[in-house]
Amino acid sequence: MNFRDQLTGEADDPVLNEAVKHFKSSMDAWSEAAYRRPRAVVKMAGPRWRLATGWALGCLLAVGGLAGGVVEHQRRQELAKLAAVKAAQRAAHERLVAARSAAAAQEALDEQPAAEHINAVTSRTTSDQNLLATVDKDVSQEVPAAMEPLAQLMDDSGSQ
Repeated sequence: MNFRDQLTGEADDPVLNEAVKHFKSSMDAWSEAAYRRPRAVVKMAGPRWRLATGWALGCLLAVGGLAGGVVEHQRRQELAKLAAVKAAQRAAHERLVAARSAAAAQEALDEQPAAEHINAVTSRTTSDQNLLATVDKDVSQEVPAAMEPLAQLMDDSGSQ
């Protein structure tokens, strides 16, 4: 016989049954009383230095974040100024190179006879026209070159 049998009253000894029932009812009553009794809430009064330390660390964190943001902003401004100066120097250098090459080309044109100059201009014009015709042909394609086999499968009416 196990404890459950004893609690349900299936034990052979009636004295033991009665003792177990009394013990169970007294435990139930004690538990109810323990749960229902009023309790006093005790506020833990911690040291005040913890509150002050928390505020100090919070302020330190906020000031550090702001200072880091200001430093990063200034660094980015300095980098932007340096990039602008480098771009201006690069543009000035390119203008200088272009001016020198234009001067060299002008000298070459001044030294060439007029017939050679006309032939050079004509050949450049023909070359430019050929280049423009090639670009026009490439741009005016209906489909890219990789899609041409698929385009051939489609009929011209576009009803598919």
